[in-house]
Amino acid sequence: MFYQVLKYVVLGPLLRVVFRPRVEGLEHIPEDGAAIIAGNHLSFADHFVMPAIVPRRVTFLAKSEYFTGPGLKGRLTAAFFRGVGQIPVDRSGGKASRAAIRSGVNVLRKGRLLGIYPEGTRSHDGRLYKGRTGVAAMALEAGVPVVPCAVIGTFEAQPAGRRLPRAIRVTIRFGEPMDFSRYADLTSEHAALRAVTDEIMYEIMKLSGQEYVDMYAPDAKAAQQQAHRHPQQDEQDAGR
Repeated sequence: MFYQVLKYVVLGPLLRVVFRPRVEGLEHIPEDGAAIIAGNHLSFADHFVMPAIVPRRVTFLAKSEYFTGPGLKGRLTAAFFRGVGQIPVDRSGGKASRAAIRSGVNVLRKGRLLGIYPEGTRSHDGRLYKGRTGVAAMALEAGVPVVPCAVIGTFEAQPAGRRLPRAIRVTIRFGEPMDFSRYADLTSEHAALRAVTDEIMYEIMKLSGQEYVDMYAPDAKAAQQQAHRHPQQDEQDAGR
């Protein structure tokens, strides 16, 4: 009920006024049955803009930090994300990654739509980064199609660090569902998971028009920060 109220009474109408979304390819979303919607991730607003225009409910895997914040604000944030059907996942890797995949597969086996950002985090500069293979693992294990999605304009509307979004028109594009049944027997093969993920990222790139960077976003951000360090700071660190 909370999800429906937010989508159709509170957030949905507000987002349509603020972002005036232009939607392309909505017919590619299955009317029933399980599927993964895999999209780029440019802004906090992405969590709400795309689900607001999809007729069916979309369940997202959300980083666990959204559910563990301190104080009243933290409790309210956690309650909000649970209310809109988001599932907390630990992104620390190893066993946590496997648990996240199980959570996603459980959603898909109930015949639902699962939303995921293969990059694993928001782009810090508007470019599209290398995808994590979890999306492939879930698609192959559950045997479901992947609908590539691109949201365009949310980076300009609400980049990381901006509290309130600008009123900028955004575009949401959905591509044709991708069938990976040919990899059904290779669910534990890393090369197959990498190939599936790269195919998905290529389709997202075509839809979004973003420049693609063959690095994980956190690694690229760290490299950029290192490149912009003041030479004097490097000398000080070297002397420690």
